Amino acid sequence: MSTLKLTYFDFHGGRGEPARLALFLGGIDFEDHRIPLDKWPALKSQMPFQALPVLEVDGKTITQSNTINRYVGKLANLYPIDPWQAALCDEVMDAVEDIGQKIFVTLFVPDEEAKKTAREALANGPIPMYLMRFQTYLYDRGREYFADNRLTVADLAMFVWIRYLRSGILDYIPSDLVDQSAPLLVQHFEILNSHSRILAYYEGR
Repeated sequence: MSTLKLTYFDFHGGRGEPARLALFLGGIDFEDHRIPLDKWPALKSQMPFQALPVLEVDGKTITQSNTINRYVGKLANLYPIDPWQAALCDEVMDAVEDIGQKIFVTLFVPDEEAKKTAREALANGPIPMYLMRFQTYLYDRGREYFADNRLTVADLAMFVWIRYLRSGILDYIPSDLVDQSAPLLVQHFEILNSHSRILAYYEGR
């Protein structure tokens, strides 16, 4: 068995969380290396692309969140073998990354009024569009999972993103936006949120 070390920030959520969940659900031992936000500036230059997450496998490093998700998904049997189902899984993860990046850039808008304008624009356009498209995908694929008729890393990526949107932490983006735009995604979220292993993951932290 390989020695795994996953490095990401010391909080729940974000790009590193689906991989953490996948490894935990798969019962795979790994070092959960969490970097406090105030330590990041001093460590940033040491990372291959000056970004996180980073996964070390027997001392060798890979980067990019969805590359990591695919790798650990395969280890944990949470990634499809069938090429078409794998593509469906990838599509969801990449789309979550796309819309997540649109939100991410607003974290660094220094002017509060400009941030309000940017986030309200997202809440009135791109976010509901993505939510409704994801809901359509979920409905068309059986209403339970996004790929392979079973839990995959695509579901974990969606779970982490929906959890973030509904947390209320994002000023000017209503915490009930998901509920109003895509109730089937809320149902999907609640199923995963009550999953015994996911509950154990968060209770342990």
